[in-house]
Amino acid sequence: MKKFLAIAGNIGAGKTSLTQFLCARYGYSPVYEPFATNPYLDDFYADMKSWAFHSQLYFLTHKFRLHHDLSNNDGTMVMDRTIYEDAEIFATNLYRGRYMKKRDYETYMELYTAMQAALQPPDLLIYLRCDTRAIKKRIAYRGRASEQNIPTRYLKRLNDLYEDWIHRYDQSEVLIWESGKLDYLTNLVDQVEFRRAVEKYL
Repeated sequence: MKKFLAIAGNIGAGKTSLTQFLCARYGYSPVYEPFATNPYLDDFYADMKSWAFHSQLYFLTHKFRLHHDLSNNDGTMVMDRTIYEDAEIFATNLYRGRYMKKRDYETYMELYTAMQAALQPPDLLIYLRCDTRAIKKRIAYRGRASEQNIPTRYLKRLNDLYEDWIHRYDQSEVLIWESGKLDYLTNLVDQVEFRRAVEKYL
């Protein structure tokens, strides 16, 4: 049966690794976040206040296109980060941190609300909960130059927003996985536990 699975979580929480695992294990097709193609990203990390609106609008536009096109694909798809996170976590964090002007944020959220109403929600959202210390280690390990100077307080604010959002989220079934503590990739016991948890929804 065709399904749509979505992976949610902070920077470095393990979304891409989980997407790859699910696709390899179950034969699903991945849909990756357009991270590398964002032409504003390096400018944004260098000067968040000047480039926040541009960068977030790029992500929102491309995520909407990816999400919208899912209905035209056969088989089960796994999306690495959702459009909900773009707006309710990242854009909201930038606005609250005064990196995005109120006028720009309101325009952005009006567009997001219209997009959300036009989209089919996932059948299952897998939320990867990961503490800030583990996130910092993973960011350092994977070595993306644009991420190395992200402030710890910025990551913590994102985590707080994620926790608030996941408790309000009601678009689909939700599976919460403690990715900072449980390792389904290298620990066989954790992998069995994860498979049992996710297969209930599949």
